[in-house]
Amino acid sequence: MDRQITQHRVYDDSSDDGARVLVDRLWPRGLSKDAAHLDAWLREVAPSNELRRWYGHDPARYEEFRARYLAELEDDAHREAAERLRALADQGPVVLLTATRDPGISHTAVLARWLADEAG
Repeated sequence: MDRQITQHRVYDDSSDDGARVLVDRLWPRGLSKDAAHLDAWLREVAPSNELRRWYGHDPARYEEFRARYLAELEDDAHREAAERLRALADQGPVVLLTATRDPGISHTAVLARWLADEAG
């Protein structure tokens, strides 16, 4: 079964169908909970504060960030939220949402690929 996973900034209008899941540890600035139209907020699936600070969205560090984040997804602090995200993806399309300026080099890109690879 192929999983349909997309990713967007939570601030952008996205017409993608699917469960809208915020995967950031912190609530996005300036966005009300009503305006977000979320189906779930899985803050525990986000990278640890230490990893997030180390990475700093530096494209040169992306591959190392990806490897470290994938390892985090298997630890006790992330496992339950990761399982919930997998379950949502098994039920139908999922839209991963983040406040990050460039989702293409963020944890949402790692999560999208991780979920897609697991389905294959």
